[in-house]
Amino acid sequence: MGGGATIPSDAEARPALTNVVIVLPVERHDLEDRGILQHLQKSFPHLRITYHHRAFGASELAPSIYRSADVLFTLFSLPPAPLSSTAPHLKWIHFFSAGVNLANDSPAWRDPSITLSTSSGTHGPQIAEWVIMTALVESHSFRALDRMRRHRQWGRESRAELDGRAPTDELGIRNMRDMVGQRIGILGYGSIGRQVGRVARAMGMTVVAYTASPRTSRESRRDAGYIVPGTGDAEGEFPSEWYSGLDRKSLHGFLGADLDFLVVTMPLTEQTRHALGTAEFEILSKRRAFVSNISRGQIIKQDDLIAALRSNDGDDDNDNKDSLLRGAALDVTDPEPLPAESPLWDLPNVIITPHVSGLSDAYSERTFAILELNLKRWETGEKLINVVDRHRGY
Repeated sequence: MGGGATIPSDAEARPALTNVVIVLPVERHDLEDRGILQHLQKSFPHLRITYHHRAFGASELAPSIYRSADVLFTLFSLPPAPLSSTAPHLKWIHFFSAGVNLANDSPAWRDPSITLSTSSGTHGPQIAEWVIMTALVESHSFRALDRMRRHRQWGRESRAELDGRAPTDELGIRNMRDMVGQRIGILGYGSIGRQVGRVARAMGMTVVAYTASPRTSRESRRDAGYIVPGTGDAEGEFPSEWYSGLDRKSLHGFLGADLDFLVVTMPLTEQTRHALGTAEFEILSKRRAFVSNISRGQIIKQDDLIAALRSNDGDDDNDNKDSLLRGAALDVTDPEPLPAESPLWDLPNVIITPHVSGLSDAYSERTFAILELNLKRWETGEKLINVVDRHRGY
């Protein structure tokens, strides 16, 4: 299916590669200072590698830059139609990102003769750290503790005890519950979800996985994509329970599995758009789950999320202890940037970051490592990793 189905299985049948064109928002000197471009050229001395910088928000580059490309390594820059004249030799596009939703309407997406691959697998360590960090900020009442620090206040409870009164725990600090035994549902058990599962399992949590297709055999549970050494769940051994399906009933069965935390890591497709709304949050209200979204904002119906995070009395100045959900950590919103007037900013049980959970100093090295691995596989006739299935949309 998709681009992968167009790749011949042996080296002789695959057309030879000559020109690799790279168009990224990373400054060339940043890559050269770390020896990344030099390593790529040294590994493939027979390839002509051309680098173009295009910053976020910058105008499209001249279409002529794609004309000689056999391979295009890009984030959001793609050749315009007609490809027969703008990119007549293009055989394969490797994306700097894990998701490809920005390319769904492009001429290259509609051309099945062009193989598409992603940098899936590079985000696992840093995003898993973000998920755990924000979960701990919530569970340990860190924002309340930081307010106390800023006000040079040791704690209201301590003063009450000194005065001979019973502590009231007005800040909720005494109600902290550690992660041991809590159930974390991972909606999309791909490379990111597997690293979240690995760390959560190490903290004593029960991991519940959800994937689009069934994973009933050991072979089907294995991760065939890129894995940062020492991370992830290569054999799919960490989940205690594994749910699957593309229908609403299957999703609800997963959400009803007594989840304390829900982590949204599945890709944005037409099937996953607005997958989570009021009905789903009502199911999660059984344990007042904490929701983390590091995928795409459009997977959640944002107005429904806001309603599920608010107190029934409409008072957002308290801790919203009677809301459907305990809280949420959002690295993605709909739209982005999140408008200043959005009610999300004012909710005390919400953590918002500006789509930064995937950032890491090691990101470029990892994405180029995938490119190099697939270039070697192309030349030796081996199966490429991280190939996009156009029918699924990822």
